Amino acid sequence: NHLWVDCKGNTENHTDTHHSTATMSDSIVEVRSEDPPDLELVSIKTPPRDNSSRAKSASSPTPSSVTNTTNLANSKHDGSKDETSDKDKHARRPYDLALTQQRMKAWQPLLDSRYVIVIYLIIGVVFLTVGFVVKNKSDAIIELVKVYETHTTDMNGLLNDGTNNMEKLDPTSNLEEVTGCEIGDNPNFMYKQNKTCQIQFQVPLDKGDLQPPVLVHYQVNNFYQNYRVYQASYDMGQLLGSLTQGPVTAELCEPLNVMKNKEGVDIRINPCGMIANTLFNDVFTLESVVGPDGEPIEGAVMNETGIAWKSDLKWKYRQPDGFNSEACSSLEECSCEGQEWSCTEPYLSPNGTYYRYFYPEDDTTQYLYETYPMVVSPIEGVLNEHFVVWMRTAALPNFRKLYGYINVVIPAGSVLTFTVQANWAVEQSQSAKALVVSDNYIFGGKNHWLGTMFIAVGGIASLLGVFFFVIQIMYPRKLGDRKYLKYKED
Repeated sequence: NHLWVDCKGNTENHTDTHHSTATMSDSIVEVRSEDPPDLELVSIKTPPRDNSSRAKSASSPTPSSVTNTTNLANSKHDGSKDETSDKDKHARRPYDLALTQQRMKAWQPLLDSRYVIVIYLIIGVVFLTVGFVVKNKSDAIIELVKVYETHTTDMNGLLNDGTNNMEKLDPTSNLEEVTGCEIGDNPNFMYKQNKTCQIQFQVPLDKGDLQPPVLVHYQVNNFYQNYRVYQASYDMGQLLGSLTQGPVTAELCEPLNVMKNKEGVDIRINPCGMIANTLFNDVFTLESVVGPDGEPIEGAVMNETGIAWKSDLKWKYRQPDGFNSEACSSLEECSCEGQEWSCTEPYLSPNGTYYRYFYPEDDTTQYLYETYPMVVSPIEGVLNEHFVVWMRTAALPNFRKLYGYINVVIPAGSVLTFTVQANWAVEQSQSAKALVVSDNYIFGGKNHWLGTMFIAVGGIASLLGVFFFVIQIMYPRKLGDRKYLKYKED
């Protein structure tokens, strides 16, 4: 029998004793007569696309020259081909999950007037409560500020209250200006470094005690650490100990990358760049803390460790590759002779221990401890916490950075005396320097704006709640019945 199949799936039966042939469009499919009648057609030949071939094929169909009859019955009955094709067909289909098939249930609130009024009133009560608490806590902070050198007329930010002059307009702060610490008074900018002066703070009697930790900050005004070229001027590889430098980082560090000494020899600066080489190098020393009874307060020392981020010290700074140091029991046993040591004389630490050390390529490199010997010791190097604090640049031109802290209670009426060694020039940049002593609370130091913003948001939300409540009472409007609201089903 001939089984003729057209493109629409219609069939016609024709009798033939030799073989069965099915044709679809231009293709001829042949199945041998001895095969079971339900076998699928697997051998296809496409004749040339011309009218004569089509006519010949239609009038006298001949056996196909390409026939594949191997394992047809097995392929049909085991279904392996169907499984493979189905698997390929659905290979890129997402999993049948609510998330992947976008059948997740959603909920959209219907905000009628009652809900809106209640929400606004709740927000208002919460924000007003938090705002008044935060503002009272902030106002209770004792903040003592002494400006010890200024060359700017814009003192905005010294009090955190927006005042632009030196008057004590903020009753919760104590701002004063002291003299005798200036180092940039001459027109040639030949600064008198290592100029020493003293600054005294007296805790107000009406403000209570300074609670630990008592924070000691230095404040700088009108100095733009957020300038793009300034922020990019450093070599991270050098800070991580590398002694080699690529051309890109060398260009970023200019002009503070290589300098010439008195003999005209190139000396490499390590670390290079403007951030590292404008380090705030004024030195503050807490001389004494005298209580209101005239007796020194025991344990009142200023700690200068623990002021930098631990993550910075662990991951961002390392001594140069090849650096080595050794503690000595006495000065006589701490000789710097030999090629294994680069020091000219042992270093005496504040705790009385002598050290000898080695820095690689010391003859052609100026390291941080050589640039700022009054702040950085050769044993610490780039791990000095004052340096690490300075390298975390400020976002605004008026900023404070932590210098140390005191871990004892300082009673009201006590007098704190600091010795200032002035080294950092502010005349050329028209900046100002100040020393700040304050306590803190859970949200940090004194900040008038935080509580004020909470109060403002709470007040606006409360007014809107009251306004909508009045509108609802005076002009009530009934919303539609919710039972007629239906969501489209899947």
